[in-house]
Amino acid sequence: MNSETDKTKFILEDYLKAIAVLKSRNGKATVTALSRMIGVKKPSIYRSLKRLSEAGMVIHERYGDIDLTPQGKKAADEVCRRHTVLYRFFTEILTVDPATAINDACRMEHVLSDKSIEQIEGLVRSSGDCFTGGSAD
Repeated sequence: MNSETDKTKFILEDYLKAIAVLKSRNGKATVTALSRMIGVKKPSIYRSLKRLSEAGMVIHERYGDIDLTPQGKKAADEVCRRHTVLYRFFTEILTVDPATAINDACRMEHVLSDKSIEQIEGLVRSSGDCFTGGSAD
């Protein structure tokens, strides 16, 4: 992949994640809410939704709610999982402040290999007792 293709992929993954978050919080995702959450104008949202629709990730009729297809939900869930793993790693293991951890997780969730995410997830999980008041016997 070239850097432009990577950038587009990362942006579309962020859209899927944002749609999933909106649906979780509000029960629905709209273009207006997505525009506010991501901080881009509606024409950009429509262009990205068209690409996601063509890729089979979302269903969206103009002026209607945005729905994730099963494929889109799976992709969104994976991006959200990667984000959560990285956020927990930064805050619980490295003790990075939450704002920095969110920003760093948002950047890194797209570029780390599945193997690296799995290793980080294992590290966070195995050290959980130390951070949740478990016994240190």
